[in-house]
Amino acid sequence: MRILITNDDGINAPGLRTLAAIATEIAGPGGEVWTVAPAFEQSGVGHCISYANPTMISELGPRRWAAEGSPADCVLAGFHDILPGRPDLVLSGINRGNNAGENVMYSGTIGGAMEAALQGVKAIALSQFLGPRNYEAEDPFEAAAVHGARVIQHLLDHAPWGEEDSYRLFYNVNFPPIPASDVKDILVARQGRRKTAGFVMEGQVSPTGRRFLWVRGSEQSVDTGPGTDVTANLEGHISVTPMRADLTAHDALAALEAAL
Repeated sequence: MRILITNDDGINAPGLRTLAAIATEIAGPGGEVWTVAPAFEQSGVGHCISYANPTMISELGPRRWAAEGSPADCVLAGFHDILPGRPDLVLSGINRGNNAGENVMYSGTIGGAMEAALQGVKAIALSQFLGPRNYEAEDPFEAAAVHGARVIQHLLDHAPWGEEDSYRLFYNVNFPPIPASDVKDILVARQGRRKTAGFVMEGQVSPTGRRFLWVRGSEQSVDTGPGTDVTANLEGHISVTPMRADLTAHDALAALEAAL
């Protein structure tokens, strides 16, 4: 199996090292693991592509490349320039922090997996929820490291991947913010929504008198209701959410037709 891995935390992020180990296990002795990841952190860029600017790429080692672009750029670079052929699977992550709830809409980790799905290749995004029980642990990614290969293999063996002529499914996996030994079973969950302020802008004046705005997030440990990804993670479960690049509000189509 040929696997392409990427992330949005950057080529030197510890979560990417964890993912490389997991991908090597999944690929097997005769497999290949290729890394194409952003040269610098790209958190929050979503499914952005560098349409108006070129993307510089650098070979850092065997099957290891850095791109000055977004995770989606990295996937495109891997597919169309770097790899000798199309991969069988794209893994994006392991993100430092959760990509559950409304975070999905901003996540470059999700963006990388989404681009792979749009290109017709199986893709899984993986993120490690952080909290009081693992934030300062020796290995904050322990839950993902211990359980990641098992979850991915389950999805490869049993999950539906959609039809070729439609928006292909991809999967969003979030590991709970607890030690690996306390992780419960896998729960299939829908995307939740934290009823908090979400992201806000906060102003600051520099020593030179210039004004800058910083994006600040809100409380992450907020229950989003039964059956949702955030709540599943807070209760100690690994959440798996099927997704696709289709923003149509299908439940509103009939009502809109009637109204118009």
